[in-house]
Amino acid sequence: MSSKVFFLAILAAILSALRVTNRVQFLSPASHIIAKSSCDMFSKMERVPIEGAIGPESFEFDPLGAGPYTGVSDGRIIKWHEIERRWIDFSITSPQREGCEGLHNHEKMEHICGRPLGMRFYRSTGDLYIADAYMGILKVGPEGGLATRIATEARGVAFGFTNSLDIDQASGAVYFTDSSSIYERRNYIGSILSGDKTGRLMKYDFETNQVTVLLNNMSFPNGVALSKDGNYILIAETTKCRVLKYWLKTPKAGTLEVFAQLQGFVDNIKTSPREGFWVGMHSKREKIVEWLISHPWIGNALLRLPINLMKAHASLAKYRGSGLAVRLSEDGDIVETFVDISGLGLGSISEVEERDGSLWVGSVTTPFAGRFKL
Repeated sequence: MSSKVFFLAILAAILSALRVTNRVQFLSPASHIIAKSSCDMFSKMERVPIEGAIGPESFEFDPLGAGPYTGVSDGRIIKWHEIERRWIDFSITSPQREGCEGLHNHEKMEHICGRPLGMRFYRSTGDLYIADAYMGILKVGPEGGLATRIATEARGVAFGFTNSLDIDQASGAVYFTDSSSIYERRNYIGSILSGDKTGRLMKYDFETNQVTVLLNNMSFPNGVALSKDGNYILIAETTKCRVLKYWLKTPKAGTLEVFAQLQGFVDNIKTSPREGFWVGMHSKREKIVEWLISHPWIGNALLRLPINLMKAHASLAKYRGSGLAVRLSEDGDIVETFVDISGLGLGSISEVEERDGSLWVGSVTTPFAGRFKL
């Protein structure tokens, strides 16, 4: 077998393994409490369609409880109007809109149009802070419109893939992740395959307009969530399939520990009003992917092949995959599991936002947001 054929065979297996096989029950070996029936829940899910774009990555509600707001593939931030039962435009992250809207492959234009991902309101001012994969950290007022860039680099290194953020409502500090200084969002597979460790966790101080690097040398840091008391922040480290805890206060301040080791590529993290944290997962980490990540030279060889890995991965995603998410306790144990075994089209779950007895479910691959009542 030629080396090219060998690598192509490995590539096909890897890209397939990066999706979750249909009808899988997903349980961590460390988990011992499963509180809900995933099948029953997903069968009751309502699809809330989005016109002209896909990929509601993350959700946020404003200080008055309206929303949710979410960012989509054409660079818009849209707001759900419950009475009118429709999404309305709220904000954009780039002034360049030519060629951005309409039904087409937005990934080709997202570095121009923007791709808003994580977002949070600072409730004292009503400003919405946005992590855009290409535009950095931005801010827009309560009336919406064009967002303003407020941070694009730290220590002289430009953000390459700004991903998720959370806000300390007491101080206004914005904690956020830059998943890679090398690979953009539209080539995130490269970050995983190459063993890239240029990701960072950072803090933005709006009073001084300064960015501080808290952690570096991370493998695809993704979602972040502050604890309710603000003593620590959780960070999803996607490539390593784990959630880290970084202490901000108490005598442990400045120390890092593993909060939960999971069996899937973790995405966003959100606190639950019923205690604990919701963690969305892009896909299950299968044995071949584990083996590959432990041998990054193979991944780097695959990246040199004349193949569009993102396109190949997207094609496989249409035929494989079922969304999954878990709710973790304050101690990092799994207390609730969601697996889409009913075929509702959630190829992956980027986030679960629990609000007023309902769950809003996001995915970067769907033309709708999921919603169902608990």
